[in-house]
Amino acid sequence: MRTPSLIDAEWLNSDPLGPDDLQGHVVVYDFWTLTCINWLRTAPYRLAWSRAYRDDGLIVIGVHTPEFGFEHDPELVESAVAERGIDYPVVIDSDYAIWKAFDNHYWPAIYIADGDGKIRDHHFGEGEYEAKERSVQKLLGVKRPLTQVEQVGVELDADWNTLRTPETYLGYARGEHFSSAGEAEFGRPHDYAYSNFLHFNYWALDGNWTVGSEHADLNEPGGSIAFRFQARDAHLVLAPGRDEPIPFRVTLDGEAPGDAQGLDVDADGNGVLREGRMYQLIRQPGPIGERFLEVTFAEPGVRAYVFTFG
Repeated sequence: MRTPSLIDAEWLNSDPLGPDDLQGHVVVYDFWTLTCINWLRTAPYRLAWSRAYRDDGLIVIGVHTPEFGFEHDPELVESAVAERGIDYPVVIDSDYAIWKAFDNHYWPAIYIADGDGKIRDHHFGEGEYEAKERSVQKLLGVKRPLTQVEQVGVELDADWNTLRTPETYLGYARGEHFSSAGEAEFGRPHDYAYSNFLHFNYWALDGNWTVGSEHADLNEPGGSIAFRFQARDAHLVLAPGRDEPIPFRVTLDGEAPGDAQGLDVDADGNGVLREGRMYQLIRQPGPIGERFLEVTFAEPGVRAYVFTFG
């Protein structure tokens, strides 16, 4: 397969790069979306490769193809690029034209093309960093020690040995393991309540929510989401449905998280929803076991999309 032209897309960090600009260069196409924890953990490797091999002829191109509706906002993409320190070209693929041209189906995904634009290697998901860097080196005709990458914050690899809870969507189109008392009412406001016991890897709503196909919307103050999980890290993708910031509070087994606080809450569990992105709620420092997580929102207007873990 030969790579398609990207000339008609909106670009960040670069003027549009056409086939003539890419001819003779090894090109890594990195498909991502700003809330994807799996991409966030790969991002420092793509950046390190770009900086290590750009003088050898490598061009890394980030292709941002949104998973959720709010990720179509170019300002959010620009913010994510700035936060990660990405200085290589990024294409905004909000209409999925590039995604479809590559016949891609995954976030993250990389495709490595040679100087003639022929795809010579690819990988879906995390990992295989050494193998893919060696592939880049081979196509460039260089051989030297691999780049050293320091992962910090949300970029830190998952603790795979203790991770027992999967990514879990909250909209009805892909949602599963929902366990509030009574039946769910999809597409309209409904008063939810927790059941007597929440089973492992199940989640529940409390308060007045509207569960839509992509996200659950909070309609009244004081609503909450609970999840019984096992992982070092717990994240929740959120977006505001109103202009004002929305305070929230996180508890772990009914208590403030303390030193298990995530990057987006303090030790008392307090956080603020300001813009659409992934929020890290919990990062546990000690032994990892089954825990009960609850997030309570002070005001309505919350849109909750997916829990991810690490």
